[in-house]
Amino acid sequence: MAAANPLRDPEDRRLPRIAGPCGMVLFGVTGDLSRKKVVPAVYDLANRGLLPPGFSLIGYARRDWADQDFAQIVHDSVKQHARTEFREEVWNQLSEGLRFVQGDFDDDVAFDTLRRTIEELDQARGTGGNYAFYLAIPPSFFGAVVGQLQEHKLAQPPADAWRRVVVEKPFGHDLESARVLNDTLDGVFPPESVFRIDHYLGKETVQNILAMRFANNMFEPVWNGNYVDHVQITMAEDIGIGGRAGYYDGIGAARDVIQNHLLQLMALVAMEEPTSFDADSLRLEKQKVLSSTTLPRRLDLSTARGQYVEGWSGGEKVQGFLDEEGIKKSSTTETFAAITVNIETRRWAGVPFYLRHGKRLGRRVTEVAIIFKRAPHLPFSVTSTEELTQNALVVRVQPDEGMTLRFGSKVPGTTMEIRDVNMDFAYGGSFTEASPEAYERLILDVLLGDPPLFPRHEEVELSWKILDPVLDHWARKGRPDRYPAGTWGPPSADAMLARDGRTWRRP
Repeated sequence: MAAANPLRDPEDRRLPRIAGPCGMVLFGVTGDLSRKKVVPAVYDLANRGLLPPGFSLIGYARRDWADQDFAQIVHDSVKQHARTEFREEVWNQLSEGLRFVQGDFDDDVAFDTLRRTIEELDQARGTGGNYAFYLAIPPSFFGAVVGQLQEHKLAQPPADAWRRVVVEKPFGHDLESARVLNDTLDGVFPPESVFRIDHYLGKETVQNILAMRFANNMFEPVWNGNYVDHVQITMAEDIGIGGRAGYYDGIGAARDVIQNHLLQLMALVAMEEPTSFDADSLRLEKQKVLSSTTLPRRLDLSTARGQYVEGWSGGEKVQGFLDEEGIKKSSTTETFAAITVNIETRRWAGVPFYLRHGKRLGRRVTEVAIIFKRAPHLPFSVTSTEELTQNALVVRVQPDEGMTLRFGSKVPGTTMEIRDVNMDFAYGGSFTEASPEAYERLILDVLLGDPPLFPRHEEVELSWKILDPVLDHWARKGRPDRYPAGTWGPPSADAMLARDGRTWRRP
């Protein structure tokens, strides 16, 4: 694998950044997240030459495994889920640094073994005492693990080394629990050593929102309430909850996606230009947006929630949410959530932002749609423009990553007839480079100590302040509305926009 080039200009961001000597401890190695995302991303980084030759990965779990058992699990995960091709020479070098520690999260003996294993790898692999602790476990166990890391002197780095902790969403269940979780983490690790992963922020198309806005002068003059009518941010899934009943029931669509992914996307769309793209500057602008975000007074008219029932999805009959294995028949957990928010700034005053997420919807798509106001005067007959809708700029986050600009154009012929046309940009058709998986970018940023794409606790708490009143309102309402699987949500979601004279996009 490639080593760092001492002649490289550190200011040239076009060159790949390569992590220095380090390793990672992965708690929860038996879970889907580790097997399908984290471990394959580590291999892909190694395959691209972005990890040091001595990089080491320690798995921690209750399973009665030896090092070779863990190595086989990693091997199988890589073969099945890695983005890049499997190369024996890369695997052989990576596998030399694989270790496994068996134990529960309250097992003092196991954490002593973990400490000795790290010390041995420092000597054998040259990891230099630099370790990231990746907590791919439920948040209820964060306190126990972080406490053990502190108790056994694992959170405190040796001289000239670093220790970092990585946590996955959900970052709490509400504002109060988020504050408790933040206090737990900040009591052991300094704030700059806590990395809260929101994998959406690692996607190329999400980062391209910043590039599109601030590298091109054509958008800035119209990126405000003088020209923008409203903004729709959608994350739709065509799948159900699968085997995630234990996690999903009691969490729901709003906590699972709107509180983190969609509010972060909104902040990137609405933020002012940062002074630079370093972590502090980006966070400051995002925090300004979130702190300026308000809810309409009538939550019964400006929000919607639903549960999918039996229906057709992907050409096959699928069961409803309450019939999924592990879900109680009395569950009031929503599988669809939509909210209206306003951003009380000069740029966005009067522009509603509509955020929605749902499972078992019409198709899988995540997009940000900027819908522009109609022209103040159209010097055409009504019949000439009857097929003309509003101009729109749509950022497709997934799938088919890219952007679409919708505008009106004359239909060829002798009459003046204007119709919507699309101008399309697709990543796959414009670049030969394959986009790295989000976890590759984020894990590398953790190892480099580069935090621009990771929300700090202030952003997390501001997001809960926005969402908590909605969740409290829904809790008083009882059962969510119902919608058949394969449709685009409950009628109440359509009514929410219809009251404002608008309609949802059908991607």
